[in-house]
Amino acid sequence: MRNWLMRSLLVLLLLNLSGCGYNTLQSRDEQVKSSWAEVLNQYQRRADLVPNLVNVVKGYASHEKDVLTQITAARAQVGQIQATPELINDPAAFQKYMAAQGQMTTALSRLIAVSENYPNLKADGVFRDLQAQLEGTENRIAVARKRYIDAVQAYNVTVRSFPSNLTARLFGFRTKPSFTVQDEKAIAAPPKVDFGGTAPATH
Repeated sequence: MRNWLMRSLLVLLLLNLSGCGYNTLQSRDEQVKSSWAEVLNQYQRRADLVPNLVNVVKGYASHEKDVLTQITAARAQVGQIQATPELINDPAAFQKYMAAQGQMTTALSRLIAVSENYPNLKADGVFRDLQAQLEGTENRIAVARKRYIDAVQAYNVTVRSFPSNLTARLFGFRTKPSFTVQDEKAIAAPPKVDFGGTAPATH
């Protein structure tokens, strides 16, 4: 009798899940995961550009050791953090990862600024191609981050709203971290990529 009652209650619960926001929670959770995966993908694309950028700059400005060391260290720090989908379920790990990405943004800005002092470097075809790739990647990062922010906002509202908050509590859905105000400033000011009209020069 007890087993039958438990099964009946379970059936009733499942029939009412959609009305309690379970399906919405699942859908929005998947949107957050998908958006975060794209953020990670674009950050990895940016990290992959760094070694080539460093090598090209080193060829023209090997004495800029501080800048070269800083960006190499920033990339290494990013690489030490395991960038997985689970990061969005751990606010502390999430913020640590974003802090590392912020240092990468700063280091890239300094590297690009250094190139302004070396006309031959700015005119180098490989460097200009890498600049173009970096500019495109920074734009894609900004778009991916905006989509993640929107997905997290919709998900967190559902987790906190009644009656879906009861369903969230029952099934272990918790709010997820988003980007801080400092992160948003980074979005508004990505590394400057200057394609100014420096004439090609030999080296």
